[in-house]
Amino acid sequence: MGVLNVTPDSFSDGAKYHHLDLAAKRALQMIEEGVDIIDIGGESTRPGASEVELDEELKRVVPLIEKIAPLGVPISIDTSKPEVMRAAINAGAHMVNDVRALQENGAIDAVAELGCPVCLMHMQGQPRTMQNNPEYIDVVEEVADFLAKRITACTAKGIDKDLICVDPGFGFGKSLAHNLSLLNNLSHLEKLGVPVLAGMSRKSMLGQITGKDVNERLAASLAVALIAMQNGAKIIRVHDVKETVDVRNVYLAALSAN
Repeated sequence: MGVLNVTPDSFSDGAKYHHLDLAAKRALQMIEEGVDIIDIGGESTRPGASEVELDEELKRVVPLIEKIAPLGVPISIDTSKPEVMRAAINAGAHMVNDVRALQENGAIDAVAELGCPVCLMHMQGQPRTMQNNPEYIDVVEEVADFLAKRITACTAKGIDKDLICVDPGFGFGKSLAHNLSLLNNLSHLEKLGVPVLAGMSRKSMLGQITGKDVNERLAASLAVALIAMQNGAKIIRVHDVKETVDVRNVYLAALSAN
């Protein structure tokens, strides 16, 4: 899953693809690099991020979806707003990726009506404050329990479990220790019976480990991507598509040689 943020303030690529033509060009580049899903976001969810008004978010994402949908690669819309979910799917997107796990008013009903795949993510707190001293008794069990309850809520609304995947939410209300514990125990989430998505690309947890700036975290991003694959993640959300595809292909080749 390749990240394509059409925002002025995302932590890694903010303002880089804020204009439609630049974003579309990046989408085409990711397709050439072997991306399987393009994840479009119009509102930054980095720590401290400001909320974006509905009309502004729609203005950012819908024209881009309409422009790249004919390219034939599945598109995911990274949003928590039901109105954006509906508009995006109607414009040609295929999947909803929600950091709030369909907890906003009307979101779960929107996805049930749309009948599209959805990714449910765990987040402790809200983007503005989520990294202010996050606390857990057992982060792996608490994340798994939350996601299990959200899966149950979705299926109760008529969403097919086969359309659901989950994301433990690395960096969303977690310390470095919490993130590493989740990474090491990703296979624990397989008991939920749905695919697991892992997104750690260029995140601050890697900066804490390496001391590197956000644009110097490629090697670290590839390392955690491989570990996530080894621990059962089925979708890897990344900024660096070309390099991660190489890692994936080598990993799968090694697996097939057993």
